[in-house]
Amino acid sequence: MTKQNLVNYMAEETGMTKADATRALDAVLNGIVKGLKDEGKVTLTGSCTFTKQHKAARQGRNPRTGEAVTIPARNAVSIKAGAKLKDAMN
Repeated sequence: MTKQNLVNYMAEETGMTKADATRALDAVLNGIVKGLKDEGKVTLTGSCTFTKQHKAARQGRNPRTGEAVTIPARNAVSIKAGAKLKDAMN
């Protein structure tokens, strides 16, 4: 499902215009990003939990040349499914 498909679904389910649904979806996504930056964790009870994780710098290899390369430290996001989401998939 693409963002546009999700916007269309939200508009149909709620009676919102597509423009309003786009703004609502953008607000949710921006809220998740802000929560991760500020607190490092966002929990949507029953659905999922987003967690910010720090990945340390490490050595890797360029697959084309085999040359050793340093991969810089970075922050990544981990997403864990909640109980309701897991149950909906089975």
